[in-house]
Amino acid sequence: MPATRKTAETSSSLSTAQQPPPKPPASRARQRAAKPSKAATVSPAIAEERRRIVEVLKPVVEMMGRMLGPNTELVLHDLTQPDASVVAIANGHVSGRKVGSTILSGPKDDRAFGAAWSATTDLSGSGHSVVNVYPTLTGTGTPLKSATVIYRDADGTPFAALCMNADLTVFKLAHAWLEHAIQGAPAPAAAPESREESPDMDLLMGEIIRSAIRTFGKPVQLMNKEEKVHAVEEMLRRGLFIVKGSVGRAAAALDMSRFSIYNYLDEIRKREGFTK
Repeated sequence: MPATRKTAETSSSLSTAQQPPPKPPASRARQRAAKPSKAATVSPAIAEERRRIVEVLKPVVEMMGRMLGPNTELVLHDLTQPDASVVAIANGHVSGRKVGSTILSGPKDDRAFGAAWSATTDLSGSGHSVVNVYPTLTGTGTPLKSATVIYRDADGTPFAALCMNADLTVFKLAHAWLEHAIQGAPAPAAAPESREESPDMDLLMGEIIRSAIRTFGKPVQLMNKEEKVHAVEEMLRRGLFIVKGSVGRAAAALDMSRFSIYNYLDEIRKREGFTK
């Protein structure tokens, strides 16, 4: 064999041997995190569709608020701007919110948060989602009865939510007074009027994270996977992961990676079957 041919083959073999091994495929969570969301690039037609629907719903909020009375709050959220999601509200004294309040300033234990998060991570749905009547609590512990509709655009992306929160305290008092009148039972004491205040978004995020971790009464370094999954689930139920940057904050607080948080969220969604 000629020397030049041997030299070329040797060089080729060395070059092939020095090449780094192929990288393993990225995890599904990593791929999902790296891939730009569908909502990040909105066409002018979709943006106009969203604007029109929100403008149509605003007077509906005012009308329903007047019809249902001062004990029922109606709230219209723009899910694309969680820092100031409330774009219309009637009877906001029920939860202490106003136009411009954050999405995290609403009632506690709101099941609609899970549905909204699931909708934002799965764009395959085409219709609007209804989260039927479920119990929630105000910041001061007043029980409410709530319901939510999550609206999607033509691309299937959720962009707005119309929520109803009814304070049944007055009706319960009226029922107790009727029992007193009919049966002679002790008359109930009038419930003190409460005025909620809507705290800052950053403070709310920190409170939600700390509260979820405090449940176990131990440093995060000593928490096992099951406990961390439970903490993430509590954060999800309180609406944390609708807010931009929340995954990073939760990961830092739990001393774990963002991709682990995404995997936990997928695990919770499959187990709980959040409405899409």
